[in-house]
Amino acid sequence: MKILSILDRYIIKKFLGTYIFSIVLIISIAVVFDINEKLDKFLDKKAPLTAIIFDYYVNFVPYYTNLFSALFVFIAVIFFTSKLADNSEIIAMLSNGMSFKRLMKPYMISAAIIAIFSFVLSSFIIPPANVTRINFQNRYIRDKSVAYASGIQLQVKEGVILYIERFDNKTKEGYNLSLDKFNEKELESRLIAQRIKYDSAFHWELYNYSIREFEGMKEVISKGDKIDTTLNVVPSDFLVSVNDFEQMTTPKLYEYIQRQKAKGIASVGDVSITQFEIEFHKRFASVFSAFILTIIGASLSARKVKGGMGLNIGIGLGLSVSYIMFQTVSSSFAVSGTMPPMLAVWVPNIVFIFIAAYLYTRAPN
Repeated sequence: MKILSILDRYIIKKFLGTYIFSIVLIISIAVVFDINEKLDKFLDKKAPLTAIIFDYYVNFVPYYTNLFSALFVFIAVIFFTSKLADNSEIIAMLSNGMSFKRLMKPYMISAAIIAIFSFVLSSFIIPPANVTRINFQNRYIRDKSVAYASGIQLQVKEGVILYIERFDNKTKEGYNLSLDKFNEKELESRLIAQRIKYDSAFHWELYNYSIREFEGMKEVISKGDKIDTTLNVVPSDFLVSVNDFEQMTTPKLYEYIQRQKAKGIASVGDVSITQFEIEFHKRFASVFSAFILTIIGASLSARKVKGGMGLNIGIGLGLSVSYIMFQTVSSSFAVSGTMPPMLAVWVPNIVFIFIAAYLYTRAPN
């Protein structure tokens, strides 16, 4: 017995073909508008044509394709299913004894292909590509990189608190450092230095330092011009820009979140660690959104209506826009601290699961 029938292959081909076509069409339009918007900046900054094509637009396309993948899935399902219904093909399938549940099999296979492809892209392929794209943006469009930080305070490890008054990323140097070591809330030692320089791999150089060690009522002071030390801190722990999470693979993103939590860092400048958590959970939630939106789209457009497929496409676009807006609103609640990041990301999926279930029961059989 064949796993896929001729009809299954036909629907999968139609689904994926329409999905790819909608991506090519919409992204092509987006690229044209983006070129028109940024052409003056390319010319002013004298960006090389090869860099514009290969560093920016070659990485622009997969990023925005994956960003709006849920919208493309919805559009594809609504469009080709409405066309099948309008041509009475779905009526023919159901009248020959095929249930709507069986009809959904090729839809779910197609959704699984897109979901896996999207997850691999967002987790492992797009982040390294984003490094090149964002570096190009910082150089030729608008520099959003973080060059310095001030008032840095974090926990290096349990009981050890680091403070740096100011750090310059260009020179990799910081000024007015203090490193306090506590033992059960009692200060055990304090190291201060006028200047600190990052070398590599957690290795730091301290200049004009003094160390005060407290042993009961006794205090031991030692001073020096320079000392090398190892700190479980790197500049990226406190030099965070708004798009840093886009440049991390999923495993690295998870490690970064855990490291920042261990250091007690809730936010750096205008960037909250919650935004990194939202991105992490989004990469998994998007996998399930492909299935949910496929069920909604197929259930909604499988019935032939008098107005043709225009009405179905309009309703589908309305629901897809609502889904994207719901994601944005719920994410803002997480950033403001009123909702846990994981819940904020999954709430749209949970709500739309109920919508999908309702529409599925209303689908023709």
